[in-house]
Amino acid sequence: MQRIHVVGGGLAGFTAAITAAESGALVTVHEAHHTLGGRARTAEGPYRTNDGPHALYRHGPHWTWLERRELLGPTVTVPPLQAPRLRFRHRGALRRTPPLAVLRLSRRDAAHAPVDTDFRTWATAQAGEEAARAAAHYAAVALYHHDPGSLSAAFVQERLRRAAALPPEARYPVGGWDRIIDRMASRAWNLSVRIETASRIDQAALDTLARTGPVVVATSLDAARTLLGDPSLTWPSGRTALIDLAVRTRRGDAFAVSDLDAPGWIERFTAQDRTLAPAGRQLVQGQIPVAPDESRATGTARAETLLDLGFPGWRERTEWRRDALASGRTGAVDHPGTTWRDRPAIDRGDGIYLAGDQVAAPGLLSEVSFTSGIEAALLALGATDRPAPSTPLDLKRT
Repeated sequence: MQRIHVVGGGLAGFTAAITAAESGALVTVHEAHHTLGGRARTAEGPYRTNDGPHALYRHGPHWTWLERRELLGPTVTVPPLQAPRLRFRHRGALRRTPPLAVLRLSRRDAAHAPVDTDFRTWATAQAGEEAARAAAHYAAVALYHHDPGSLSAAFVQERLRRAAALPPEARYPVGGWDRIIDRMASRAWNLSVRIETASRIDQAALDTLARTGPVVVATSLDAARTLLGDPSLTWPSGRTALIDLAVRTRRGDAFAVSDLDAPGWIERFTAQDRTLAPAGRQLVQGQIPVAPDESRATGTARAETLLDLGFPGWRERTEWRRDALASGRTGAVDHPGTTWRDRPAIDRGDGIYLAGDQVAAPGLLSEVSFTSGIEAALLALGATDRPAPSTPLDLKRT
């Protein structure tokens, strides 16, 4: 019986491993680090910050996949009392509501937005230049890109609709993303998946694995490019300054601040999940996309401007802080004339398959990792002449 090898123990890797093992295949997961999860890790300690994804979008194709396997676990949404505390920076001031034209634009069907035209041009024709700019900046919460208006109109509009949906699609795993990873790892273990941590695979080791069966490479695209020695494995992503703060609780703090003057988002995640910080403390996290020629400090300064508006006195209340820069680690973005089908193909030939958040699979942010992991496993199963199971996912969704 051939064994299927999965390189990478994150969301894409465990999705592929579980899918293959459910069909009876022998599966080994090779994770280079001592801990599992990839970018879905959650920090240990009093402040449980996520290194990667924060929210699941309820209507995404991965939701059903997790739910049917009882891997989803408890999730929370924005409490009704917190929703009115969403604020918008517009024309330099903090406001309670976005421009009406932005709300109208967010309700447009993404199917009517063209692939070949940039969002700024299309949205300006629909709602005017100011609304188009503000809507693009709001959509940046699901894009992590410094210039959302320059991306494909179809790509941005789909994310704008889902980010602005009412009731909100976003759901937050209680306790952080590592809870989902733990459940996925347990499911894989119960299916007899062999999990090897501190197992770093290089090109020589990959060749050895490939001689015993198909290999699913479920790493970042940068790591896959090096491992496979394939310079074509590239696709544009975002570059984002990140800020994490633990502040003492203050009545009246915003739930979140969306910057409509420039791309940026600050959110108080303990508003949904009190387990992320000790009593009397709030966990505030922000993401500010920055251009290739801008420094992390530029993004951090813009984040602090939003904090001044939505969280008065935050400097005096801060008890812990972490700043970082995520470059090329925030999922794929599609420029005009491209869709997810144009990204690096999952099937690389010779029994090698690619999974992750920047490959040719549909979905929003981490959903791409799930859908590509499933597709990679199905292809690997086919390569072993083993009947591939049917999947409940609609992989044609754009």
